[in-house]
Amino acid sequence: MCRVLVAEDDREMRRLVVEALRKDGHDVIEASDGGRMLVRLAELFDKDPSMAEVDIIVSDVRMPICSGLDLIERMSEARWTVPCILMTAFGDDEIRRRAEAVGALLLDKPLSLDDLRGAVRRIARR
Repeated sequence: MCRVLVAEDDREMRRLVVEALRKDGHDVIEASDGGRMLVRLAELFDKDPSMAEVDIIVSDVRMPICSGLDLIERMSEARWTVPCILMTAFGDDEIRRRAEAVGALLLDKPLSLDDLRGAVRRIARR
């Protein structure tokens, strides 16, 4: 299947997302906040500047240290083209506009794991 980077600061939510994606056969890399997501991305970039090491990023929007949306925007500016799914409990018009501008899919919390799994499957087929 795919290698998926999951960044979520809520431990239980991260566990649920990671388990669901692993059950579907994906190789999942975890990050517990925005800072750790940045470190994971830097490690992967050092291995392969094309970012071929990650097929999909699934990230919470609001996290300590750095927001998932801020990181995705910086990736977009740097022309990194990794498909992204953002999750948020605070999906106001501004967040939706920013997510759309970088081509990220935005899912609202409370999150349906079936919806997330379906989104990952659709992206993986591309």
